[in-house]
Amino acid sequence: MVPKVKKQNLMLLLPLMKLSHFFLLLLVLLFNYGLSEPGVGLGYQLMVAVPVEYQVDFKGRAFLFETNQTAPNFRVALSIEAINGKYSCSLEVFLGDVKVWDSGHYSRFFITEKCLLELTMDGDLRLKGPKERIGWKTGTSGQGVQRLQILRTGNLVLVDAMDNIKWQSFNFPTDVILRGQQLDVATRLTSSQSNSSLFYYSFEIENKKVALYLNYGNFRYSYWEFQPSMNRSITYVKLSSKGLVLFDVKYKKIAQIPSEGIHPLRFLALKNETGNFGLYYYSPEKGKIEASFQALNRTCDLPIACRPYGICTFSNTCSCIQLLTNESNGSADCSEISGGFCNGKQAEMLELDNVSSVLKDVPKMVNISLKECSNLCLKDCNCAAALYFGNASTNVAECYLYRLVLGLKQLDKGTGFSYLVKVPKGSGRNHEHQNVKKWVLVVAGGVDGLIILLLVGGFGYWLIKRRSHTLHSRASTT
Repeated sequence: MVPKVKKQNLMLLLPLMKLSHFFLLLLVLLFNYGLSEPGVGLGYQLMVAVPVEYQVDFKGRAFLFETNQTAPNFRVALSIEAINGKYSCSLEVFLGDVKVWDSGHYSRFFITEKCLLELTMDGDLRLKGPKERIGWKTGTSGQGVQRLQILRTGNLVLVDAMDNIKWQSFNFPTDVILRGQQLDVATRLTSSQSNSSLFYYSFEIENKKVALYLNYGNFRYSYWEFQPSMNRSITYVKLSSKGLVLFDVKYKKIAQIPSEGIHPLRFLALKNETGNFGLYYYSPEKGKIEASFQALNRTCDLPIACRPYGICTFSNTCSCIQLLTNESNGSADCSEISGGFCNGKQAEMLELDNVSSVLKDVPKMVNISLKECSNLCLKDCNCAAALYFGNASTNVAECYLYRLVLGLKQLDKGTGFSYLVKVPKGSGRNHEHQNVKKWVLVVAGGVDGLIILLLVGGFGYWLIKRRSHTLHSRASTT
């Protein structure tokens, strides 16, 4: 009987042992799944259909996979977007709802009917349109690629069987630097370049500084910069949880643009609309991403705070430089004036006192008079304006020539700056310099002048009424 009992006990224990092994194996698989990076393998395909008719502001996305993190996590999507009357297809990475990488940032892949994402059997990641037309690819065929993955850092990678990275999105920065991402000197971020815009912005890592630039054709103008102390050289920059850190050739920290918040940073971004750049974190209290640092905090310091030929005033409003050749027209279009005035056209320089430009890095002449500065711009067909700075007490005289009239802002009186705009000859209200000066002051003041006039007028009216009331009271008493 005893052996029989033992045999029964063994029979009961065997399935329990198998069940425990099963649960152990399941736990191991779940643990490994939690540690492994989300992704897809060779032969993977995803297709998104394109609307037949064009729809303004249309955006369609199919998400492939996402990281196993608490919100906000990284997600990878195949996106269709309506741009300038066409549909663009691209592979994108999102942090929550914020796009942090885009395969079509520099070159759009415009398609019709459909867009196909494919990881080929020989390891090349491609975007394809109708008739097998390839619009974008990683160029990794024959390199042993096995999977497309998204790392917890937000880096989109192609890896081989040994998890060696063969291609990564971190090597192709767009307008964002993610935490942990490193950029070497001579690298830059750029705003998305639209066919309808003549300008685009760039955040550039240079040997002695990091700087923001407005790019216009073959010309570029800086409008913000940060330099390490003691003229030290930069080798690379890296975004940490506390700021953008600058390193030298010995991998030593030499400077930092710090975050002003308490939460760890998630990314640095160059804003496509304004040209400003900031450091961003996720706020658990508000459930959204916010800026903890911005390079430019005043509207008038932005390069395109106003349209071309507009002046940003003290009240952060725009005042146009209007040429009143047709006084009945009352147009407030700041782009009435066209630069150049060559090919037989005559021009003159319109002087605006106490007005400057936020745009820098332009050709400069020293020890020059205001008239000589004006003549230099008049003789140069490509010159649209000149900025003159003169200080008699320090014997400083500088002249800067510009190819465009942009980034203008009003300054306090007595700063020594004069902005000279090239205009068609005789297009002002009066040819006399003195009258033009008075008109320019009104234009530059804009809304500010009107506000001051109303305040002064109102105060004067109150004084007159008070004096009249006092005299009337005295007369009544007498």
